[in-house]
Amino acid sequence: MNPYIVTFGEFGITWYSVFILTGIILAYIFIRSEAKKFDIKADFITNLIFWTVIIGIIGARAYYVIFNWNYYSNHVIEIFKIWEGGLAIHGGLLAGLLVIIIYCKKYRISVLRILDIISPYLLLAQSLGRWGNFFNSEAYGVATTYEKLKAMKFIPDFIIYGMNIDGIYYTPTFYYESLWCLLGVIIILLIRRIKYLRLGQQIGTYLMWYSLGRFFIESLRTDSLMLGYFKMAQIVSIILFIIGLVLVLLQIRKPKLEYLYNKQENLEILEL
Repeated sequence: MNPYIVTFGEFGITWYSVFILTGIILAYIFIRSEAKKFDIKADFITNLIFWTVIIGIIGARAYYVIFNWNYYSNHVIEIFKIWEGGLAIHGGLLAGLLVIIIYCKKYRISVLRILDIISPYLLLAQSLGRWGNFFNSEAYGVATTYEKLKAMKFIPDFIIYGMNIDGIYYTPTFYYESLWCLLGVIIILLIRRIKYLRLGQQIGTYLMWYSLGRFFIESLRTDSLMLGYFKMAQIVSIILFIIGLVLVLLQIRKPKLEYLYNKQENLEILEL
C-alpha cells in the first residue's frame, strides 16, 4: 500500500496522519456535544482535548520507542517521525488519563463523568486510526493465504489485496480491531440510554471491551511490543480489563439513585 495521499518533493501527506486526525476531530465534536448536556463549558472541553491529544501522542510514541529502544538508540532522529507509524495506544491511554485527572481536579469537574463522556468516542477514534496502519502496512497478523482470507466474507477484496505484502498474505488484524472498536461504540452508546446508569460504568465497559478484543487480536500479531517472552499489550489488557470490571462492580454497589450519569447534580463529584 502507498502510505502517502499526495507528495510534495520530499514531503507528503500520509493516510496514517489523516485517519488519526479525522478520528480526533470526530471524537472532539461528539464529546463537546455530549458535554453540553451537562452544562460543561465548551472551552473546558476544547482545552482538555487539546492537551490530552498532545500529551497522549507523546505518551504513545514514548511507549513505543521504549520497547524498541535497541533500534531507536541508533536512529534517534526517527523517534520524531510519528507520521511513519509507531504509536502504542496503551501509552497514549496512560498519558491521556493523567492529563484528564489533573485537568478535571483543577476545575472541579467529575473525572468519571468526563471519562464516561469520552469513552465511546475514543473507541471511534481508535477504529479510524487503525486504518492508518493498513496504509502503512503495519499492525498485521500471521501469514495466511488468499483462499483463507477470501473465505471470510466480511473481509473486502481491497483489504485482502492490501494484505499481500512482498508476495505473502497476512491476517488483517488492524481490520479486526477496527470492527471490534466500532461495535464497542454502539454498545456503550446503548448502555448510555439506561435510566439508572451510574458514573464510571461507561469507562469501565470501555476498558473491558477494548481489552478483551485486544488480548485475543494481539495473539495473532507478529509485530507486538515484548516484555521478555510476553506480549506487553496482552499484559496491559489483562490489567485494564480487571480495573474496568472492578470499577463497574463498585459502581453497581452504590445507592440506586445516586452517582447517576444522566443527572447533572453529579457534575461536581470528584472521586474516581
